[in-house]
Amino acid sequence: MKKIYKYSLATIVLSLSLVGCSITKNNSVATMTDDRITTGSIKNNSIQGSTLKTDIKVPRVFYFEFDKVMLSSEARSALRLHAQSLRSNPAKIRLLGHADERGSREYNMALGENRGNVVRDFLIQEGVSSSLIEVISYGEEKAASSGSNEDSWAMNRRVELK
Repeated sequence: MKKIYKYSLATIVLSLSLVGCSITKNNSVATMTDDRITTGSIKNNSIQGSTLKTDIKVPRVFYFEFDKVMLSSEARSALRLHAQSLRSNPAKIRLLGHADERGSREYNMALGENRGNVVRDFLIQEGVSSSLIEVISYGEEKAASSGSNEDSWAMNRRVELK
C-alpha cells in the first residue's frame, strides 16, 4: 500500500513539474485609440500585433432644452463620432425629432423637425453626405415618458439617430 502511495505521489509531482515547463511567457499589450483596439505581444524581442475595430457605445439620443433647438456640447461630441463612422462606412440614417406635450400639435411637429434638421446640418458640416440622412418629426406623438412633469418632458425633447 505504501508503494502505491509513493508511486502515486511521484507521478503527481512529475506531472505538475512537466505542466509547469509547458507554460510560455507571453507579454501582451493593448491600447485603444478612437474606435480601434490595437493588441500585440512581445516574443523573442520582436513585436507582433493587430488592430481590431470595435463598437464603442456612443449615444444615439440627443436631448434639448425646453423650446430650444441648440445642440449641447455632449451631443456635438457624440455626433462627431457618428459622423466619423458614417464617413468611413456610409449608411442611411433616420433622425427622429420629438417634442414634449406642451404647445400645439402643429408647433410640436415643427419643433421636432427643426431639431432633426439641426442634427442633420451638424452631420453634413462634419462631412456626412446629405443623401444618407432622412429627418422625420413625430412632435409629441411618440413620447419616451408619459408623465406630465419636468423629468418626463425633458426625456421627450429629443432626436433619435436610427
